[in-house]
Amino acid sequence: MYPLALGALAFLFTMAGGALALKLRDRLHLILGFSAGAVIGVAFFDLIPEALELGETTYSSGTMLGVVALGFLTYLLLDRLLMLHNHAHEDHETKASLSHVRAGSLSIHSLLDGVGLGLAFQVSPAVGAVVALAVLTHDFSDGINTVSVIVRHGGKLRDALRWLVIDALAPAIGIIITMFFTIEAASLGLLLALFAGFFLYIGASDLVPESHHEHPTFWTTFMTLVGALVLFVAIQFAV
Repeated sequence: MYPLALGALAFLFTMAGGALALKLRDRLHLILGFSAGAVIGVAFFDLIPEALELGETTYSSGTMLGVVALGFLTYLLLDRLLMLHNHAHEDHETKASLSHVRAGSLSIHSLLDGVGLGLAFQVSPAVGAVVALAVLTHDFSDGINTVSVIVRHGGKLRDALRWLVIDALAPAIGIIITMFFTIEAASLGLLLALFAGFFLYIGASDLVPESHHEHPTFWTTFMTLVGALVLFVAIQFAV
């Protein structure tokens, strides 16, 4: 029952983060700056170390970091292909396609958060409780990030809300999945490494540049550092 209760909490934390992003739309550049730091922080301080630990008995560190690079380059390729398509077709629907892909990747990450939480409880309640703190912190930032990537591309409010709900439900779905079968640790490590690459690209190549667009860089840079620091501290307390 504990994992399911945490799934409900993850839903609430994600919705709260998204609500904050919607409420402060006039200060979106600051939210984007925080989101950039949070996304990069999740990749460097949690996903990559966790992936290396899960895969250490099967894969070398070079292989795991290569999967991180593969994730980064795959997202780069997808980004560029969609941007070329957007330049060729200037309609609003096509321009929004990139934001939907990014919101979808955030939702899949939230699904993996739930899978990781469910597997942690399979080890022991104590391990599950430690992982839960990190997951709930991630989910709050994921709610901000999901809304931000939609609004950043001029998406409609209903689209942002729809993706926010999908992202909020994803951790609970991930937890439920682990009740029916288990995932080999090394395979989960590869998935986490791949998504670390995705997140590094989203943070460094999209959110950081956009947060500085037509705004003073001091406060947006400050918020990026705050976002990374918040995730670092939360993960340190979690482990």
